[in-house]
Amino acid sequence: MDETLIFDLTRQALWIAVRMSAPLLAVALIAGVMIGLFQALTSVQEMTLTFVPKIGLMLAVFWVSMSFMTAILAGFFNDSLLPLIEMGPGHG
Repeated sequence: MDETLIFDLTRQALWIAVRMSAPLLAVALIAGVMIGLFQALTSVQEMTLTFVPKIGLMLAVFWVSMSFMTAILAGFFNDSLLPLIEMGPGHG
């Protein structure tokens, strides 16, 4: 394996990590802003009000997007890693 192959695999893996985490991070951001606005408008400063809905929404989005995440990881494994494993050490 040469350096360019390692860097390319690392770049692909990081991009996949970004694509997989984007739905969860987007929901956490939107929920945080909405809850923050609600707290600012109503002067309710309860700590669990920020934590519990955000975790619930993130779990729901994770449950819905599990098949999407699995497809991305399986595609990366089948397209990029399996051919390298099949070639064996010393090939690249």
